[in-house]
Amino acid sequence: MQERRLAFSEALGHGMADRRIDILRHIGEGGSISQAARQVGVSYKAAWQAVDTLTNLAGVPLVEKLVGGAGGGGARLTDAGRQLLAAAGAVEQARRMALAQVDASVTGGHQAVARLAVRTSMRNQWPCVVTAIERHGPLVQVQLAGDGPASHALVVRARITRESAELLGLAPGLPVQALCKATAVRVAGVGAAASPGPNAWSGRVTRLSRGTAGDEISAQLDAGVQMVGFAPPGSGLRSRAKVVLQADEAAVVLAVGPVAQTDRVGPHSVST
Repeated sequence: MQERRLAFSEALGHGMADRRIDILRHIGEGGSISQAARQVGVSYKAAWQAVDTLTNLAGVPLVEKLVGGAGGGGARLTDAGRQLLAAAGAVEQARRMALAQVDASVTGGHQAVARLAVRTSMRNQWPCVVTAIERHGPLVQVQLAGDGPASHALVVRARITRESAELLGLAPGLPVQALCKATAVRVAGVGAAASPGPNAWSGRVTRLSRGTAGDEISAQLDAGVQMVGFAPPGSGLRSRAKVVLQADEAAVVLAVGPVAQTDRVGPHSVST
């Protein structure tokens, strides 16, 4: 079994200003995800998604559920979660020191530094590494593998333009971040004998929210990461149900940092 390791450089991409880190801090202080969501000003679902994303990026569980008890259960940080918060504090302190050294007389100096941290609305994010590149005229198919102990079994394919691949400097072995909108992921129930193909990942439902436009499904993939997608309204899916999540190759976006070959910390370029 591959040894589990921490990948805090991925999880700390935006520092303490990131609401995901703020949610984690409030969970540690109050022992409740719902309370943390209220304090940060997001929904309960959004708070859980923040935990899922940080867990994917860190490569280890950061929060564990507490079942039962006088308070009806709750949540608490794992040792890794507490270490991540401590690291976030150190990173934020270093960031503030660096910003303090920027000459305020230089027009746009602080704003330029602030823009280096890019946030995204895409809820599915996974650290990956490029394993193969196939060129098909003006398009390029990029094959990716999960880059972490919790996601090493993840296989993802992206289809981007040749120009984007060249500008990103894609090559086998390059660490990247794969992103995909939840609305681009289709979810369907399957039998035990299902055999998913490329960009079709098997897993089990962990949370769901029913709606007239579609059922929002959060799932734990067999590959070890969390993913969010949508099933048709009235899907009938239940918690722990076995499902397959699918996404078109063109729906997967790639982000590459300028220091990706070393510590993967820094500004990102994004492909389409």
